[in-house]
Amino acid sequence: MTFTDHSPLSTTTNALDEAVSVFVRLRPRLFGIAYRVLGSAVEAEDVVQEVWLRWQKTDRSTVVSPAAFLSSVTTRLAINVAQSARVRRETYIGPWLPEPIDTSSDPEVGAQRAEALELALLLVLEKLSPAERAAYVLREAFDYSYPEIADMLQLSVVNVRKIVSRARKHLGAEQRESVDAEEHRRLLDAFVGAAQRGDIGSLEALLTPDAVSLSDGNGMRGAARIPVLGCARVANLATAYPRFWRGLDLRSVHANGRSGVMIYREGEPKTFLTVAASREGIYKVMWLFNPSKIAAFLDSRSRSVSPPGSLS
Repeated sequence: MTFTDHSPLSTTTNALDEAVSVFVRLRPRLFGIAYRVLGSAVEAEDVVQEVWLRWQKTDRSTVVSPAAFLSSVTTRLAINVAQSARVRRETYIGPWLPEPIDTSSDPEVGAQRAEALELALLLVLEKLSPAERAAYVLREAFDYSYPEIADMLQLSVVNVRKIVSRARKHLGAEQRESVDAEEHRRLLDAFVGAAQRGDIGSLEALLTPDAVSLSDGNGMRGAARIPVLGCARVANLATAYPRFWRGLDLRSVHANGRSGVMIYREGEPKTFLTVAASREGIYKVMWLFNPSKIAAFLDSRSRSVSPPGSLS
């Protein structure tokens, strides 16, 4: 005869196991939403952890769609964090860049498509309000319907349509059509090679006339505290300090769906470099010197979908 354990302890354990299973399956998507809204892997992980804690405390028997529920909670928490982050970034010294994440093993960070993932676009998204950013991300990167987004943001469908349309127009005025991954890799390699040689002419040929160089160091010595504009100035900046390129170990990395270079000095990661490019050439050069953001990128390589209870 077979006996089935219906004890309260067994029921509770089974319910928690199911909650963990559901959350682990959806976690990449939740991280993908939070990361695109926040531009920070560290903050996105904090949001996902808070979502897990709330999921544990929720009466899950009343939840019709766990995916919709968890996406909604993630979105609202990310918007709240983004609002406070905007205030904190007002004291950031020099240009601010999103934290890159390693996408070599998870190229879409849980998204159905890779939209709103490239660093250059994440940077432009920062110009939108947190709610606009969230609506755009949910629609363009995750293909949620307007009624679903309206429910998540607690807005009317008409309002959400207007927000997404406004965001598209704003981004369309600033964002350029990207080259494919292979051409991006070629342009980045050519830029690094010319910079190492001190070949200003070749650098200028790679850059668009309105190219800009952004150095994120939060006041670190050696990081430009203002954007450097124009191909001649960007080329000069890349070659201004010949000693910078000496004795370095350059390692290719895959960041936000594109190629990047992690620059090591004496075995320590010191600088992350990538570019944004269109058919006209490289229009944005992004240097990341901030140690905490470099550390976050390296940590993102081991970002796992292990049972969330092990991360608390």
